[in-house]
Parts: sequence; structure tokens; C-alpha cells
Amino acid sequence: MREILNRLTSAGGRLRSAVERDESDGKQVATDGGTAVKEGRQETLRNRLPVQWELIESSPFWLPPLFLAGLFVYGAIFWNFIISLTDWGGLGDADYSQLDFSMYTRMAGDPTFWQATQNTLVLLVVFTLFCLAMGLLIAILIDQKIRFENTFRTIYLLPMSLSFVVTATLWAWMYNASNGVLNNFLRVLNLEGLIITLLKPAAVQATTIQWLSWSTTALGAVIFALLWQFSGYAMVVFLAGLRAIPDEHYEAARVDGASTVRMYMRVIIPQRAPAVSASVVLMVFALKAFDFIFALRGDQPGANIDILATMMYREAFTGGNEWAYGSAIAIVLFVLALLVIAPYLYSEYQRGEL
Repeated sequence: MREILNRLTSAGGRLRSAVERDESDGKQVATDGGTAVKEGRQETLRNRLPVQWELIESSPFWLPPLFLAGLFVYGAIFWNFIISLTDWGGLGDADYSQLDFSMYTRMAGDPTFWQATQNTLVLLVVFTLFCLAMGLLIAILIDQKIRFENTFRTIYLLPMSLSFVVTATLWAWMYNASNGVLNNFLRVLNLEGLIITLLKPAAVQATTIQWLSWSTTALGAVIFALLWQFSGYAMVVFLAGLRAIPDEHYEAARVDGASTVRMYMRVIIPQRAPAVSASVVLMVFALKAFDFIFALRGDQPGANIDILATMMYREAFTGGNEWAYGSAIAIVLFVLALLVIAPYLYSEYQRGEL
């Protein structure tokens, strides 16, 4: 009998606790206006659609920047492309009723455009390759645990902190045909034939494409000055990559009897993935060399160092206000930038880095 009474008592306690729990839940729903139910539904949505729910919750952070970028960046690019399909001169209202590719046809038959394109591509390729090679060489030398390493790193990286205008002014003094440091040094060596004529009056615009003109004219001097400014950046990127390689790789190469040169050529340099990102950044800087050349020679730099950026500015603002033609040249520059950046972004996306 006592056992039966204990069972009845425990069952009554469980029933009473269940009733109290239901009453408390009912009071909570009644007092908070259904908030608990709503939160339960939201939790269910989070579990069923986790990616979509995170996108919705984060929308206040990414939606305004996306709208502003779409309006002022991509919208401006699209409007620039529409302008290139007109014959607008920059004054008055553009006529959008007859859109055609006449500016691009004109561009295809313009020898000045092809000369500027040649100079741009030469600057892009030669500057990037030489800058990567110089940066890698300096990084390897500093990686030898030399004394005053931090001081040398700072000295090599310092030129990159200067703007293009400051760098152009500095090298304008260096390249001065009368009393420039470099030209005076060439005179001391009896090499007057190599005097750099970067700051002499602009040459007549070329009528034919001179594929090797960069090696003997002012474009080589421009590449050298930009190399001085940006090789420090390549050095920092390569040095960070060298320091990230495990010491076991160096020790294994030394155990196999590899010399220092062979160790870097066969083991260390092939592992340098940062060279890809550094090359993309350098090529973008090469496409942005407008202010450097403009500070040196203005909007009439001459056929030897005229690039697409300076030609675009000249046609749009000082060449008879040919805004439509300048817009077409800007679209070509935009396509070049896409050809530089898009493959890198795609490869990073394939690797899961984006």
C-alpha cells in the first residue's frame, strides 16, 4: 500500500509541473505578444536557410556600399561607354539618337593611338618583369641575415611612399640634358651619345609604329625611374614569401649538396606564389603612370613616351575637346585593366580565396 501511495504522489507531481509549465508558456505568449513564437519561427528559418538568412541579416552592411559603387563606379563606366558611341565634344547636350562605333573606327586608323598602345604595352611588360627580377634579387640578398637588415629594407621601400609627381620632379632633375646628374656622369665617361633627352622639346607625333623605339629613347628612362620607385615593393612581397618557407626546405637542399644559387633557383623560387599578386599590382601601377609622365612632359610628351592615358587626357581636354574620342580611349584602358586583373581574380576564386 505504501508503494502505491508513493507512485501516485510522484505521478501527481509530474502532472502538476507539466500544468504549471504550460501555464507559464501561455502567460509568456500572452504577455509578449507572440514574441517567443516569432523567435521560434526565425530560428527555424535560420536552420532551413542558413546562407540566405545570413545574407539578409548582413544586408545593412553590404547593400549601401554596393549601391554607391554601382552608381558612381560601374554606372560611370557604362555612361562613358555610351559617350564613346556618340560624337560629343564636351559642350552642350550629347546626341544619343544615333549611337555607332565611329570613334573606335577612327581609333583603328589613328597611328598616334597605335604608338601610344605600343608604349603602354612595353611599359606594362618590361617594367613589371624588371621590377619583379630586381625585387627578387634584393629580397634574396637581404634574406642572408645581413646586418642592419631593417635599415636596408626601409631604404629600399622608401621611394614607394613618394607620389608620382614627386618622383617625376626628382628624375626631371636627374635627366636634365644640361646639368643633370646622370647626363654629367655619361659625359665623364665620354658617352655623350647616350645622353638622355627626356626633357627636350616633344618630338613630332609618329606616323609609323617604331617597335624598338623604347630601347633608345625616353621610354627607357621612364621605365628606369619607375623601377627605382617600385622595386622596393616587390622586394617586400618576395621577402615575406621567403621568410614563410619552412627551414626544413633549406636544410634539405643543403644536405643534398645544393649551392646557394641552385637552392634558390630549384627549390625556393618555384614556391613563390606572391609573385603573381605582385605582378598584378605592378601592372596596375604601370597603367596608372599618367601623372608621372604628365609631370615630366605635360599633355604633349612626344611619340616616344606617349601612352594611352596621356593621349586620352589630351584628346578629351586639350585636343579640341574630343570627349567622345577620349571616352573610347578610356574604354580601351579599362579593357586592358580587366585583362590584367580578371585572370588573377578568377584563379583566386578557383582556389577558394575569394
